[in-house]
Amino acid sequence: MRSRNVRHLAVFLASAVLLAAAADGRGGESPMETDVSGASHASEPVVGQDNGTAIPAVPLRKGEDPSRSPDNAVGQDNIAAQENADAQDNTVAVSQAPPAGAAEGQAVATGDVGEEPDLREPSFGEESPPVSVHDPIEPVNRGIFYVNDKLYRWVFRPIAKGYRYVVPEGARLAVRNFFSNLGTPIRAANTLLQGKFKATGTELARFTINSTIGIAGLFDPAKGWNLDRKEEDTGQTLGVYGLGHGMYVVLPILGPSSARDAVGFVGDTFLDPLTYISPAEAAIGANAVRSETNLSFKIEEIDELIGAAVDPYVAVRDAYIQSREKRVKE
Repeated sequence: MRSRNVRHLAVFLASAVLLAAAADGRGGESPMETDVSGASHASEPVVGQDNGTAIPAVPLRKGEDPSRSPDNAVGQDNIAAQENADAQDNTVAVSQAPPAGAAEGQAVATGDVGEEPDLREPSFGEESPPVSVHDPIEPVNRGIFYVNDKLYRWVFRPIAKGYRYVVPEGARLAVRNFFSNLGTPIRAANTLLQGKFKATGTELARFTINSTIGIAGLFDPAKGWNLDRKEEDTGQTLGVYGLGHGMYVVLPILGPSSARDAVGFVGDTFLDPLTYISPAEAAIGANAVRSETNLSFKIEEIDELIGAAVDPYVAVRDAYIQSREKRVKE
């Protein structure tokens, strides 16, 4: 019995020794390597740096504020310094930023705004839209225009250039003045119909002076008395009374016209003294001389208009309509 108790006591003492040795082994571990959760941090990366020196992480005590840990003070200082630097940069940027209006103006100038800037030039007055005319028979008009153009290039223009080459300019001016003086009835009648009584008086005074002092109209002394010629015809008179162009037409040999001006041309024919020259061949010859004389002063102008145009038909049509509209408004 006693021997059994001795054995039990020996076993108990041996167990106590082993437990004490195990406890001493666990107590020798470094407190730097174990946190409250028992996890090892010996190989954890650094939390902050100071002048290139690494600072090892330190385990936190339970309930301790991480931002107040003395071992993390250097990292917190670096973060605070970075935040202060960012705040200073923002302050400088705001102080150097241009005013809102200037920034907006610069954005408009460089095209960086969200909306497209208005790059139109400032308008100082409303411009009237370009005059247009109805052209329902354009294919027919183009055919007549083509024939007239060939007649101009092959017949009328060479004759006018030869006439200009042979006849001096002074003589051609005298011929033009003569036919212009004969056209006084057309201008006087239409100024009267338009209610321009002063212009009617001017035309009658011009006819009297030029037919006498100007030797049958070969010279224009009336211009020296500021009696300028008034370019009026029946087509313009119809326009003054509110009649529109109607459709655009191209007349054989005569060139561009309109329905209104074609009717006006008939009225001008009755008022033109050359119409009553007999025989008819003499009247045709007189009209040919008048046309070629006027053309001899306008060759370059016509050639420039047709030569510079992409579509000569459209260029001549627009030029004619705009010229007639301008005359009606004068």
